[in-house]
Formats: sequence, C-alpha cells, structure tokens
Amino acid sequence: MRRPICPSRVVPVPRHKLAALLVPALAALALPAARAEEAATKTGEKLDTVTVTATLRREPVREVPLRVETLSAETLERAGATTLSDYIGGLPGVDVKTDGGPGRGTVTMRGVSIGEQQIATVGMYVDNVAFGSSSAFVHGGVQALDLSLLDLNHIEVLRGPQGTLYGAGSMGGLIKYVTNEPDTSTFSGHVGLGLKTVKDGGTGHTENAVLNVPLSTDVAGLRIAAFNDHDGGFIRATGLAAGDNTNAGSTRGARLALLLEPSSRMKIRLAGTTQDIKRDGTDTVDYDATTGRPLVGDLARNLATAEPYSVKTRLVSADVEYDFGWARLNAIASTQRLDMATAQDATALLGASAAAFDFARLDNTIRLRKQTQELRLTSSRGTVEWLLGLYHDKETGGVGQLLFGQLAGNGGSLDLQANQQPSSYRETAVYGDLTWNIDRAWSLTGGARFAKNKQHYAVVGAGPLDSSSDSDDESKTYLATLRYTLDKSNSLYARAASGYRPGGPNPPALDGNLQVIPDTPRSFKHDTLWSYELGYKADLLDKRLNLEAALYQIDWKDVQLPVALGVSTLVGNAGKARVRGLELAARYQADAHWQLNGSFAWTDPKLSEDAPGLAAAGSRLPNVAKVALTAGLRYDYALMGHESYAGLNVRHVGQRNAGYDLVGSSVPNFSLPAYTMLDAQWGLDLGRWQISAYVRNLADKRAMLGADTALTAFGLPLHATIAQPRTIGGTVSFNF
Repeated sequence: MRRPICPSRVVPVPRHKLAALLVPALAALALPAARAEEAATKTGEKLDTVTVTATLRREPVREVPLRVETLSAETLERAGATTLSDYIGGLPGVDVKTDGGPGRGTVTMRGVSIGEQQIATVGMYVDNVAFGSSSAFVHGGVQALDLSLLDLNHIEVLRGPQGTLYGAGSMGGLIKYVTNEPDTSTFSGHVGLGLKTVKDGGTGHTENAVLNVPLSTDVAGLRIAAFNDHDGGFIRATGLAAGDNTNAGSTRGARLALLLEPSSRMKIRLAGTTQDIKRDGTDTVDYDATTGRPLVGDLARNLATAEPYSVKTRLVSADVEYDFGWARLNAIASTQRLDMATAQDATALLGASAAAFDFARLDNTIRLRKQTQELRLTSSRGTVEWLLGLYHDKETGGVGQLLFGQLAGNGGSLDLQANQQPSSYRETAVYGDLTWNIDRAWSLTGGARFAKNKQHYAVVGAGPLDSSSDSDDESKTYLATLRYTLDKSNSLYARAASGYRPGGPNPPALDGNLQVIPDTPRSFKHDTLWSYELGYKADLLDKRLNLEAALYQIDWKDVQLPVALGVSTLVGNAGKARVRGLELAARYQADAHWQLNGSFAWTDPKLSEDAPGLAAAGSRLPNVAKVALTAGLRYDYALMGHESYAGLNVRHVGQRNAGYDLVGSSVPNFSLPAYTMLDAQWGLDLGRWQISAYVRNLADKRAMLGADTALTAFGLPLHATIAQPRTIGGTVSFNF
C-alpha cells in the first residue's frame, strides 16, 4: 500500500513529516456479453437459464430474490480480462479502487464506503470458503482477493448486505469465485495462449492449461490447472528511479482439485490453490490536486526509489457433503495464507531533512494466517425449507514496518523507524433461515446470524506507542424476504437485510510532544446497516427478453472512520449515512444473430449526520458515480461455415468525489471527471480450436478511475489510477 492502514498508523516523529506514512484498472469490459447471463449459449433465439449458488442452494438466477450477476470466466478470458478490476470494475454501481495494481484493491458496492476502509465492506469467497481478513489490522480493507481466471467457471456478484449467510464484511455485497469441479467420467483438457500490447507500453502474454483425469469412472476425478500472465506495463518514471514500463510484472498460479464420490449420497471435494502476484512498481500517476493535470507528463511518476510489491496467496479447502434425502450436510474446512510485501517512496515526506538523503523508503510486510470450519445443514425442497449453519474463524496476522533512508552520496543506509504489529481474531457464529412457500405464488423467508468475536492487537518497537489491547464484540444480522410469482416468467420481491463489520481495539494516541494522551478510546464499535429493497425479475417474449430492476435504501449507523488525535490516527465511530439507489438491467435476443444488452445504476450516497474530522451531514460519499451505465451489441454469424461473433460495448461512469470538502478532513476531496470508454471483441469457433481478439479502451481515453488523496495535505502529489491505454490482444485455445 502507499501507506499503512492499521489503526496504529503512528510513529514518534512530527506529524507534518512522517505521521502520514504510518497512518494506518483498468475498468472491466462492461460488455454484458462478459456476463454469464449474456454469454450463456442460446437455444434457437432464447436465452438459457443460469444457475447460481447465491443463497447456498443451486437455483436459477431469476428465482433468487436479490440482485445477482454472473460473469463467465470463459468470456472474460477471451476478452483479455486478468484482474479483479477487469472483471467487475465496469458493472454500474460497483467500484474497484486499486491502491497500486492487482492484489491491492478496495471493492465498493451500492456506495457503502467512506473512502478509507479499515475493514472491507464487500465479502470475498472461493466456492464455499470465506477469504481474507475480518479485522482492521492486516490491511484487509484494501486486499480484495484478485484471483486469476485459474480454472474458474464463473464469478457471482451479489449486491446488498449478505451478513446472514456470509457474515462479517459483506455489508455492501459479496464476490464469489466459483471454480470448475472435476469430471469423474471424461478425460479432457484445455490449453490457451494470449498476446497483448499496450499503446506506448510493453507487450504481455498469457498461458494457461487445464487437465481433467477420471481416476475411477463416476467415483473419482482429478483436475489440474496452471496459469501465467505477464503484463508489459505502461507507467514511466522520472527521477533517480527513472525507467519505462515500471509497473510491469506477472501473475502465476496453479490449482489442484480432487472429487471423490464413494456413494450416490456422498461427495468429497478437496482443493488447493496457489497464486503469486509480482510487480516492479505501482500503476499510479502523479497529478496536481489543484489543477487536475499530470505533474511530470502523461502516465508518469517521479520516483527516488522503486516501489515493487508482491502478493502471495495459498488456499487449501475440503468440503464433505452427504445427502440424507430430507437434508444435505456440508462440512467445510479451509486454511489460507496471505503474504504481502510493499515498498513506498517516502523521500518527499522527510521535509527539510530530505537533503541528507538520496531517498527514503517505507517497507511493509503483511502476513495473514486463517483457518475456517463450517457445518451446514440444508433441507430438501418443499413447502417449508430451512438452513442451519455453524461457523468458526481463527486468524493470526502481523504487519511489519521499516522506514529507512539512503544517505546522500551513497553514504549507506540508516534505519529511521521500525515496528511490528501482531494481531489475532477469533469468531464463532450460528446462522440460519426458514422459507415458507405459502402457495405457488407466495414465499416468505426469514433469517438471522449471531456472532461473537475476540481480538488482540499490539504495537512493538514504536517507543511510547508500544501497547497491547484486547476487545470482545457481539453482532446480530437479520434477513426478511417476501417473493411473489406473477407467473412462470415474472416475479416481484421485497427484501430487508442487515450487515455489520466487527469492532476492535485501538492503540494509545500521542500528543505533539510524543506523550500518551490520557482517556483516548481504546476500542471502536462494530458498524451496522439495514437495506430495504424492492425488485422485479422477468423472462419475456418467449425468454428472448430478460429484465431486472431493483430500488433500494440503505441506512448505515456507527460508521467506522479514521479519527485524528494528536499526531496519531485511530479508528472511531461517528455519524450516520444513507444510500438510495436504482438498478436496471436488460438483455434482448432479437433473433439468432443479434443480442442487445444494457445496464444502469443511479446511486445517491450521503452522510446523514456529521462525522467529525471527516465531513458534514449531507456530504456525498466518495468513489461512487451518481449515474453509471453500459450498453452492448453482439452479432453472431457464420464465417466459412464456423460460428463467429463480433461485439461492441460502451461504458459511461459519471463524476465522482475522491474525498470530502471539509477543511482538514482526513480524506481530502478531489473531483474525478466522468468518462466514457469503448471496447470491441471478435471470436471464431473452429471446433476444438477457438480464436478471439479484443481491443480495450478503443479510443485511448485517459479515464481517471480513482485517486488517493490522503497525502495531498502534506504537499505530496495526488496519486491517480488511470485507465490502461488502448490495448490490443488475442487468444488462441484448444480443447481436448
């Protein structure tokens, strides 16, 4: 990260110099053809039904009483998408703010964000396993899982709070990576190659392979996948660390999955995933916060030292499923490791002392170890359906920080500050829901989740700040849904759901003389919200037209936010916020050749009470466009007797604020201009061979996707994330 996010975020040095250092993109092809709903194969001129697991049952997406979108991994791959920002960043009402590149993202849905997140507001899952930190102490708010398309089937995007079924951190929604399951009957495989080039940037390439082996017909199957993606980069650096394509790097990974079916009632799924993201530098650009123009040239930064980073992810899981007939039991266990290392050029923050150094750098190491266990019993279909679950989460984490300087004239290295911040998190939760299918038209669902957590946080090696704190927290979330089926193709629903994020301990705060301020809050509370939603879903014109609409209001209280005390920044609770929104989506299969798609989101998020040190009541929440929309057109035709397609889509995102206008706000404002981007696709199916080509950012726009304003108050440049320049690429794949 460009700065630590942990609540300690302090060092015993003057605030105007270094406190900010320790004060804890490209947008996707929004072409609805990138959605599984739209990429689903057609039968004649009809759109096929898509099945999802959003409610922990497999059911058609049209029958799920909430907004769920699915993104086809195959379609995303053919479109050249390789990062989370590529996958979902173009969906109206969804924002992916990267903090320097892949693996360093913050996801916002429906405006649930105050701009600086200590804990994520969007949950991340891989199949049935929760991923990432639940606490405020290991940068979980800016580490949304950026999983490659490594043998994925699709990605599910659930909008609105999912706290009842999915727990802490899913206040705004949920991202669920759904992987392919081994086939126990057929030997098969896939090999893919891709090339891409960025205008005035580097050349990239992608290689992936999948092998499916039945070990025993209809009893056991093994699936092995490997992936490599190299990004050529497009950022130029000036200064002592000058260079071209400084944000180049690679993402590599492998996945192993084993499926055992010893009987018709039992399934055992074992899986292991490993992924390494490495970049030579970040993909941000220096801008003048006053003029809104680049400081050192187009797509350029001034660097005294390089800022490489790496993100290593390991996940092993087991899911044992047994069907009793009257109910299905799932016993799920996982262990995961996340190791991250970042470097930040801190030279400019040395102030008058900078002349004594060639450069200064802040190195961060972040470590997370997490184990989860879950037992879930799901009833069979019937008039009354129910689900009951027990969940346990154990996390240990740590952040290490080293601020050092290279003395002028290559006079050697000098350590300026170092500290360690160990932490732990334990949570146990029980949850469930009950559905009464009153008749063929009406169904009513109620659900609840009760959770307890214990946390520990310490600061070691920071002088007066050395401390150890503990906290206990309880939370309750609820769900109520009423669904009315007009006919086989039309349904209405009303949904009320709540969500929460855990509270936690705080370190002591220091005054200007580096003395501990007495009676400062040693903990912060969990924050909660309620969402009220009305929705409509329909398959019309003999399933050639699909429509979805949702109207919602979110009421958020005890909002977690950064609080400045002396030269320290803690986490506190203050104020309330509310979000009002409207979402529309449509896709139309005009005939066997033409498909039209469109989606629209109007989002109005505001503080409804003053948040001291952040903003006044009525202030708009950041990183959310009031209006965002996509429109796409796809044409399917025969080329030399083979199936082919061509697609074009446009995406518009309105103006957004990167912070708040309040003088002295901990998140200063910067206005992000509206932008419109155009993408194109083409593909040819030759049976076992498939060929595709794409152009992203066809008009080569300099769209500003996000901006980090935290350090502008200290005279540093605005760090902006700019859309990747025009990128041309293609893929070739072979299935066997």
